[in-house]
Amino acid sequence: MKVLVIGTGAREHALCRSLSQDPAVGELHCAPGNAGIARLATLHPVDQLDGAAVTALAVRLGADLVVIGPEAPLVAGVAEPLRAAGIPVFGPGKEAAQLEGSKAFAKDVMAGAAVPTARSYVCTTVAEAAEALDAFGAPYVVKDDGLAAGKGVVVTEDRAAALAHAEACVGAPPGSRGRGRVVIEEYLDGPEVSLFAITDGTTVLPLVPAQDFKRALDDDRGPNTGGMGAYTPLPWAPEGLVAEVLETVLQPTVDELRRRGTPFSGLLYAGLALTSRGTRVIEFNARFGDPETQVVLARLRTPLAGVLLAAANGTLDELEPLRWSEEAAVTVVLASEGYPADPRTGDPIEGLDAAEADGTAFVLHAGTRVGADGEVLTAGGRVLSVTATGADLAEARAKAYAGVAKISFKGAQHRTDIALKAAR
Repeated sequence: MKVLVIGTGAREHALCRSLSQDPAVGELHCAPGNAGIARLATLHPVDQLDGAAVTALAVRLGADLVVIGPEAPLVAGVAEPLRAAGIPVFGPGKEAAQLEGSKAFAKDVMAGAAVPTARSYVCTTVAEAAEALDAFGAPYVVKDDGLAAGKGVVVTEDRAAALAHAEACVGAPPGSRGRGRVVIEEYLDGPEVSLFAITDGTTVLPLVPAQDFKRALDDDRGPNTGGMGAYTPLPWAPEGLVAEVLETVLQPTVDELRRRGTPFSGLLYAGLALTSRGTRVIEFNARFGDPETQVVLARLRTPLAGVLLAAANGTLDELEPLRWSEEAAVTVVLASEGYPADPRTGDPIEGLDAAEADGTAFVLHAGTRVGADGEVLTAGGRVLSVTATGADLAEARAKAYAGVAKISFKGAQHRTDIALKAAR
């Protein structure tokens, strides 16, 4: 089986790592990839937002499956020309991907499917946003309507800061990130959970839940980021959570999209808040989350390629139940100096081999590239994810942080409390 993965980040590295371990995969390709993925797959320089270019590459390679990792190609409609060429694709089409591409669209779908979520207003003017902020009160939750690479949400007690973010969103021209709209929501209390589900548009196959850490600094301080670490399992999660979310959130959403004529095939990600009033959806994503993918796939024992192909071909109902390791998994993100506001890039990374030398942790590359003399350089805000498994969370996090300690680059930063409370 020839598999082509689209993307450049640690999520794609995690996907490539699992696919490379699948005996059914004879050839593994990635476009455009990164310095770490280059060790597992053949890299191809292609614009991942150019559907025609991606399709031409897939046809030339004779790909049996294309896995689209990031949200931007999905929202741009890269899956459509691939499917038109008869190539199985893991990832939703452009219209269904608006579940992540537009917060307003997602809210409309949730309303149609009776999915429990935060009350909200979609605003197109600063005056409307101000009225919505006053209606809900603090803490204020203000979301870009469009894609924002995990950093478009402001949660603050400061009304002026909330209104400033809303003004930036509604002031954006149509077609840009903010689409000239902003979503103001009520604040949801309680711990957050990430739950992935693989679907072919009819059958929904939930994976194991995980938790990620969005804030840049320890104790959930600092600005929102794309994610600074994650862990699974969640020993504190209520029994029956996955079954509840499948019944009340995932299956109704997939059914509603199919009813609308825009079936969703691929990875449906539900960001959840376990509130005092019950489970509520914070957001949907249309792809594997980063960094949760790193820990979820570390525990998956069922070969990945066959599962993704079944989703692409509409045959998920024929699969055996997924098999999972009983171990815990923890990943810690190493980020560049200045991330998330103004990340520094171009610095040499040392200690990559040392971090993996004893086999207790593995490194997944995100923002990296190979320099002119062959050394690995930083090339983005989130640079690496160091992932480890263990008998429990304490052992897994100890292994992950031991790996982190062996890696260095100028201005490297990471949180020290990933999975700490859960481990204790």
